[in-house]
Amino acid sequence: MKVDLNCDLGESFGNYTIGNDEAVLPLITSANVACGFHAGDENVMADTVRYAKTHNVSIGAHPGFPDLKGFGRRNLDMSLDEIYNMMVYQIGALKTFCDLNQAQLNHVKPHGALYQMGAKNRGIAKTIAKAVYDIDPNLYLVGLSNSLLLEEAEKIGLSTASEVFADRRYEKDGQLVSRKKPGALIEDTSEAIQQVIRMVTEGKTTTITGEDINISADTICVHGDGAHALAFVKQIREKLSEVNVKIVKIGG
Repeated sequence: MKVDLNCDLGESFGNYTIGNDEAVLPLITSANVACGFHAGDENVMADTVRYAKTHNVSIGAHPGFPDLKGFGRRNLDMSLDEIYNMMVYQIGALKTFCDLNQAQLNHVKPHGALYQMGAKNRGIAKTIAKAVYDIDPNLYLVGLSNSLLLEEAEKIGLSTASEVFADRRYEKDGQLVSRKKPGALIEDTSEAIQQVIRMVTEGKTTTITGEDINISADTICVHGDGAHALAFVKQIREKLSEVNVKIVKIGG
């Protein structure tokens, strides 16, 4: 068995520092780099691409809604044309930084509300997939396991990676429990690790209401901020190794 470990990075901007990117990068295999709309800026993007290349970490674009104050987690009412152009703008910017540093752009993972809307809305899912395909049909599209986003990506001819979350609980339809609901986040490290191991090795997880559902895990999202983030990522790596799961880049 094999799985990718991805982390959302490059979220600092201007004078504001968010996360601990340089410490996290050696522990992961894929970096999703914010593209300046929900977080990040041109200087942070450039630095993050260089750091990722130094650590031989796969680079992905992490486009989101233009909502710095809401960190891209608020639904915006945008037309499909606006979403398409927004995707192209952000992915294109990061791809150029990759080109300038002789680095390969490997994947795209939408951020926050855009990610969630693409998982549930077929029109948005199709638009996101088309934008990625039009830029480079060889890019992987990362999305929520069993979601419309991955379905539409595969229809258009993209390779996909089904993503699972170590510290989030699931609804019985496979969607993530809203952060606004109690219990949406798993605070206990051992419980989060147990959930990850089961998703990777058994292809199942237990929902917030107690049912087991099937889930596909090509890549695990681990968060690089928070007081215990680094220890958490290290423990996930150790536990995966103990059950003979290899940690590889998306597509590796």
